[in-house]
Amino acid sequence: MDPTSRSQPYSVSRLNLEAQGLLEGSFPLIWLQGELSNLARPRSGHLYFSLKDDRAQVSGAMFRNRNSLLRFQPRDGQQVLVRARITLYVPRGGFQIIVEHMEEAGEGALRAQFDALKAKLESEGLFAQERKRPLPAWPRQIGVITSPSGAAIRDILHVLQRRAPGIPVLIFPTPVQGAEAPAQIRAALERATARGDCDVLVIGRGGGSLEDLWAFNDEALVRAVAASPVPVVSAVGHEVDVALTDFAADVRAPTPSAAAELISPDGEALLQRLRVLARRQRHCMGVALKGQRQRLDGLTRRLQVRHPERQLEQTRQLVDEQQARMARALSHKLTLLQSRWRPLDVRLRQQSPAQQVARQAQRLGGVGRGGGGSRRGLPVPLGHQHRHLEQRLSGLGHRLNTASPLATLDRGYSLTLVDGEPLRSVETLKEGQTVETRLAKGAFEATVTRVKPPE
Repeated sequence: MDPTSRSQPYSVSRLNLEAQGLLEGSFPLIWLQGELSNLARPRSGHLYFSLKDDRAQVSGAMFRNRNSLLRFQPRDGQQVLVRARITLYVPRGGFQIIVEHMEEAGEGALRAQFDALKAKLESEGLFAQERKRPLPAWPRQIGVITSPSGAAIRDILHVLQRRAPGIPVLIFPTPVQGAEAPAQIRAALERATARGDCDVLVIGRGGGSLEDLWAFNDEALVRAVAASPVPVVSAVGHEVDVALTDFAADVRAPTPSAAAELISPDGEALLQRLRVLARRQRHCMGVALKGQRQRLDGLTRRLQVRHPERQLEQTRQLVDEQQARMARALSHKLTLLQSRWRPLDVRLRQQSPAQQVARQAQRLGGVGRGGGGSRRGLPVPLGHQHRHLEQRLSGLGHRLNTASPLATLDRGYSLTLVDGEPLRSVETLKEGQTVETRLAKGAFEATVTRVKPPE
């Protein structure tokens, strides 16, 4: 479309839109200084005004999301310094500025000084993030460097009393505004670090203008904060306020109350955490005790099975069974021996010298009597020989009877047999062995309890 052609003219909206694009693309954010007039505050929260000097004026707007950050209340006739972008209000075709930042005009020189010092210290690495130190999780003592009568100390103490009432707080009083304030704040910081009894330090004050907060932009104080051996929290002004100590400190807090929140553990949250841990501990202990109880029950059952008394009872029962088996075996052995011994005893008695003597005497008696039964029927030599033999036989019988085991038994002696054989030496005996002892009348069995070697 040719904008110079009568047949294809611009629309007004197109003109305004293209003009808006040209203005916004040609001008960056600029600083303007002028006097406020026609200030309006509708219910939307936006600010509408005119910014003028002695020869011209321009319409301006500052929307709610920006003017809520103002540290002062704008008023008609007030000199202000604004940072704004140039635009065109398309519906009305009105040239205007949209303000991003506004401050009182007197702060301009301080702002330039602030920016220059910030750039200088930042180039030296004073604000480097790697220099920052973590705050202690549970400080033993907290140091606060501020005015003892300001709102900041009240806010800090209130939060600490609520969150961690058991942590002591040491206040280092100092002015926080005026020409002498920077040196005195620095001296208080040196005293606090020299004591060495605080784990963390809070330095700051309540809100105010840039001029009110200027003590915390002092170069010597900023360097002292950066060099502090104790972690420092900077809490200067409100959330929108920024001081150079904020960049040099280990942690920047938006407000003094927020600083107290940062440096103190939440006692209630800690108690809640401890309750949770206590419940978990009780549960774990319950599970562990249940397992140990089951293990103890198992061990108790095993102990009952393997208890010495139980084993002794079983041993006793086993001994009784062994004794019964031994008695049966001995009885069987004795019966066997007796069955072997009786025929031998009969044969022994049959072969006894006394029996043989009696039979020989009977035979001799018959011979002496002859047919009539009298010795006188024998010839004289034979009678002498008979008497001689009879005397000899009687002597042999006496000697044989004397040497007979039965005669020995009649004199009170006994005969000990082991497995049916006569016992001749204790060397073959063993303790616990069963022996048989024969007397003149009867016999008995005995168990060897002790073996005495021959002397």
